[in-house]
Amino acid sequence: MTVIAGLVDNGTVLLGGDSAGVGGYQMTVRRDAKTFVNGPYVFGFCGSFRMGQLLRHAFTPPVPPSDVDLERFMCTTWIDAVRQALKDGGYARIDDGQESGGTFLVGVRGRLFEVHGDYQVGEALDGYSAVGCGDDVALGVLYATAGSDMVGEDRIVLALRAAERHSAGVRGPFTLTREVAG
Repeated sequence: MTVIAGLVDNGTVLLGGDSAGVGGYQMTVRRDAKTFVNGPYVFGFCGSFRMGQLLRHAFTPPVPPSDVDLERFMCTTWIDAVRQALKDGGYARIDDGQESGGTFLVGVRGRLFEVHGDYQVGEALDGYSAVGCGDDVALGVLYATAGSDMVGEDRIVLALRAAERHSAGVRGPFTLTREVAG
């Protein structure tokens, strides 16, 4: 239960996330943020906090060479490194011969990618994305504010606030994390 909302803003990726840790009917407002920077990447995860901890603290992400096709790199070299980190950390699961991980957003070099449990890497043409139980509400806000005069931070906060209002699994406080340009 979560909402992570992201967008490309002035050439960098901005992610926002809530603080809910939900299990059944219990909720804990967590201190550890669901959005963070690791190397040149900005991450925002939903689902298991263990997956987020591995991506933040145990994963050493490969840096994409400047002359590489970024989409190809993310779908091959990079995602293979993610898979290995999740296996090494005991998080990756295998059901009926199918390996699975988790869902998260990741930004690098001003591009926003969405990673799903089957390790597919996608990139929305719209320049924004959201994952988690509040994703539909957040996507609606990001769509409605696209092309407006609102700055990126305000768009993300509005998307998070709307998801908190209309989803039982979303709770503030919210964190905003921007990709480190470089």
